[in-house]
Amino acid sequence: MNVQVLKSKIHRVRVTGANLDYIGSITIDKSLMEASNIIEGEKIQVVNNNNGERFETYVIPGERNSGEITVNGAAARKVNLGDTLILITYAIMDFDKAKRFNPSIIFPNEENNQLN
Repeated sequence: MNVQVLKSKIHRVRVTGANLDYIGSITIDKSLMEASNIIEGEKIQVVNNNNGERFETYVIPGERNSGEITVNGAAARKVNLGDTLILITYAIMDFDKAKRFNPSIIFPNEENNQLN
């Protein structure tokens, strides 16, 4: 039996951009992606703490150490600059492996920089 479990979480990052005219996705600082074990093109759930919106999209890498969190395309209507987001990815794995699996969870600071 396989189950879907939390794989990666970036807890409480600030929206730095919203680009309605882009073709879609969310742009995430590459250093945050690496620290949280998220890859380019991965499906991601976006939770907006400010307005309760939840949506799914895919990830594209932003400039390393820039702190960029830009919501692109139609989803840009679901955020405002400065909103606080939680970014979550999931993995499907064997039940026994899932019980031993440790997700990658990071807690960036107010500038969207990774905390050590």
